[in-house]
Amino acid sequence: MKSVLITGANRSIGLETAKQLSEKGLFVYLGTRDLEKGEAVVNELSRNGFQNIKAIAIDVTKPDSILEAKNRIEKEQGKLDILINNAGISGEFPQNAATTSIADIQTVFDTNFFGVISVTQAFLELLKKSDSPRISNITSGLGSLTLHSDPSWKYYDFKSASYGTSKSALNAYSIVLAYDLKDLPFKVNVIDPGYTATDFNHHNGPGTAENAATFIIKHTLTDQNAPTGKFFSNDIEDASEVSPW
Repeated sequence: MKSVLITGANRSIGLETAKQLSEKGLFVYLGTRDLEKGEAVVNELSRNGFQNIKAIAIDVTKPDSILEAKNRIEKEQGKLDILINNAGISGEFPQNAATTSIADIQTVFDTNFFGVISVTQAFLELLKKSDSPRISNITSGLGSLTLHSDPSWKYYDFKSASYGTSKSALNAYSIVLAYDLKDLPFKVNVIDPGYTATDFNHHNGPGTAENAATFIIKHTLTDQNAPTGKFFSNDIEDASEVSPW
């Protein structure tokens, strides 16, 4: 049975992704900063027939928490097949380039960028023990420099000095990571689930968590011929095509 760790998975898109992967027969570690809340979610899922889901405490901004999660999964599974770096924060709005404080920008980057790097580096050892390791970094179309430079883009006016730039940095890091792992059976991609109505954005957006999770899984459970080092967005008209960085 393949195993997957999803960070920030106790609600919204992360939770829905956990549910769908469970239904596909994977063993899911539901990453949560608050273990008590995570276990309550898992208990509810169990009552609704979901199997092979276990809550695991992991705060992506705390190295000790990441290490404890890594050691636990290593002890229980011996390896990790899939890492979905889903945990993220939006920061306070508005986020104007001229007025957003360095402290606010750093807070967002600590989770959305440095947190992803910390988790990824910690779990690479376990991922390398898998026959088909996958790393999916959850991004946003707001991190696309190409789209943000196009006045005709429908979200052109949604500029954010903290959130969007953190996702741009994540995209860039993912390209380097995919290159570093290109001679191994890894597939490393960034996936934008699209503008989705969740707790994250006060339930704005046309997309559903169910559709977003399906899109993430589509570009995560891939075969050996799938691309690596690419950006896929659920907001692009033909979402099967590689999206602009």
